Amino acid sequence: MKVDNPNILLIDSYDSFTLNLAALCRKSIPGCRIYIIKNDEYTFEELKPYIDYFAAIVVGPGPGSPATDKDIGIVKHLWTMQPTKVIPIFGVCLGLQSLGIAFKAKLKRLPTVKHGLVSMIRHKGQDIFEGASMVKGVRYHSLCIEPTQESEVEELAWADDDDNGPVLMACKHNTRPFWAVQYHPESVLTNNAGAQVVQNFWRLARCWSATNNRKPLPGDAKLQNFGHRWPLAPRVRIQPKILLPKRQVKTVSIYAPHLSTITISELLGVHNDEEPFVALDSAASPGRFSIIAALLPSSPRITFSVGSNVVMVRQGPTVKEEELGSHDIWSWLANFMLVQQAEGGNPAVPFWGGLIGYLTYELGVDSLQVPVNRDPGTKPLRHPDVNLIFVERSVVLDSCAGVVYVQSLLEDDEMWLSDTVRKLQQANTSTSTSAISEIRRSVATLPEKDGYIARIRHAKECLYSGDSYEICLTAPTYISTHSLASGSGSSSSWERYKILRKLNPAPHSAYLRLHPSTLISSSPERFLSFTRGPDTICQLRPIKGTVKKAAGITRAVAEQVLGSDKEVAENLMIVDLIRHDLHSVIGDSVQVKQFCSVEEYETLWQLVSVIEGKGSSRTENPLLGWDVLSRSLPPGGPTLACAPTVF
Repeated sequence: MKVDNPNILLIDSYDSFTLNLAALCRKSIPGCRIYIIKNDEYTFEELKPYIDYFAAIVVGPGPGSPATDKDIGIVKHLWTMQPTKVIPIFGVCLGLQSLGIAFKAKLKRLPTVKHGLVSMIRHKGQDIFEGASMVKGVRYHSLCIEPTQESEVEELAWADDDDNGPVLMACKHNTRPFWAVQYHPESVLTNNAGAQVVQNFWRLARCWSATNNRKPLPGDAKLQNFGHRWPLAPRVRIQPKILLPKRQVKTVSIYAPHLSTITISELLGVHNDEEPFVALDSAASPGRFSIIAALLPSSPRITFSVGSNVVMVRQGPTVKEEELGSHDIWSWLANFMLVQQAEGGNPAVPFWGGLIGYLTYELGVDSLQVPVNRDPGTKPLRHPDVNLIFVERSVVLDSCAGVVYVQSLLEDDEMWLSDTVRKLQQANTSTSTSAISEIRRSVATLPEKDGYIARIRHAKECLYSGDSYEICLTAPTYISTHSLASGSGSSSSWERYKILRKLNPAPHSAYLRLHPSTLISSSPERFLSFTRGPDTICQLRPIKGTVKKAAGITRAVAEQVLGSDKEVAENLMIVDLIRHDLHSVIGDSVQVKQFCSVEEYETLWQLVSVIEGKGSSRTENPLLGWDVLSRSLPPGGPTLACAPTVF
């Protein structure tokens, strides 16, 4: 039976890879329309009237156990529907486990968990594996099922583990149209057989429906307010307002090969510790552009704290409080920038002006509607979760070409432009007088050992029980440092930044002084970039896996170390997570351009992957960049970058 534009229901058990599975279904089932619901979004009685409008159901993966009601939700009821209501179902991971225990298979823990690891799948070559030859499947599981003599499921595929023995990788129900796989067909490292298995499921589902005279009802009207149609609607909303004419970027460029970020920053007033200052510093290869702001007393400062409904906007002595109302902070920021659009700058320069600052991890957690735990007995929050400043004047240094761009968004600002160019030209011909303070030993207070080890044990138990595929343990480290003094009278935070820059030059360094917070950073990782267009490209470059440069550590040695199962698995988990995040905004147009390549940095060898999504032009969706940013937080890569990882 041919079904045009079939409706497919995808049940999400709060998994990190759900939208990768949605993309695989769209690729494998021509013309299908995907509707997604959480496994507890509807009661089963509420869901039943909608089932007749779907051609098939896909039960996605998820954390937890299929034997726990809160983990599996409505899924357990799907397997036991009345014969007249049965619908073809395809399960993945948790979906397979739920199918198994519903029909008398035993649920077991694996002796050795398998997260982010690739296995060769041995199969019968029938049913969902018809026509499939070699199957390489990525596994994310610590639980498995074992059929018994009483089970009503037939085994279809297995993985032969040295440490676990044969583990069931696929099965089907003896009489009902239920098929499932334990591995993840949607993972980037599962080979093309992932799509083939879904295609075979759809072929079998159509055959079963034709034989049993099951024809889905037309559902355009009925499903209009049901679940979430994928691709998802934008999260960031536009508030209707009159758009002002775009601001005009005025640029003067000079050739100044001897200028550095340090020299330019000190020329622009970084020594004045009472005032804000921001510099994004490409201090080493492969970095290229450094951005140094020339701030004004009137430069708008934006701060916001999770749990508040008020955004603070400061311009000099004036402080304005703006209520968010029914909007969230992302919509507020997007609308703020919507009226600040600019044109006419040099297209080769990545920054013409805009917001620079930081966003906290808690802001990303809050966007997931997860409560942010903060001790109510502590002092009022000192550091805001959003701390940004709007930059209207800037100097951008192209360290590869030796060119400096002086830019302004302000009208009638030619005098500042010419004055700044003159000072930069003089500095380019002068000998730098910037000195670095003496480096003194700091004292670090590490976490309490017994408590830290106890948390590691607890993390391992969460992995063994199926509650997570990867856990990052973080704890604050308090560092006491000696005060720094310099003859120039510069601030100690700036002096510390220069020391850090000397010890560990990195392509994505930063000095952000936005009182009450000061951040100094020396990182090889730029997690997210978003191009200006017209062909908008969103790129994420997570770094997972590090080898320190030392005598005898050649590229070949680094590639051998970073090619281990552990390093590749950790990188793979983040790549699959990022693909899911991008699919939530970009839709189908997501590709892994580079997977686990070893890249050389000043002091390190790093394992880097590159994931890209191509969005609509900014004229079609001027807020797309904000939607990408909001949905990528909290970030999988940086969240795990500097902490022990267990999987």
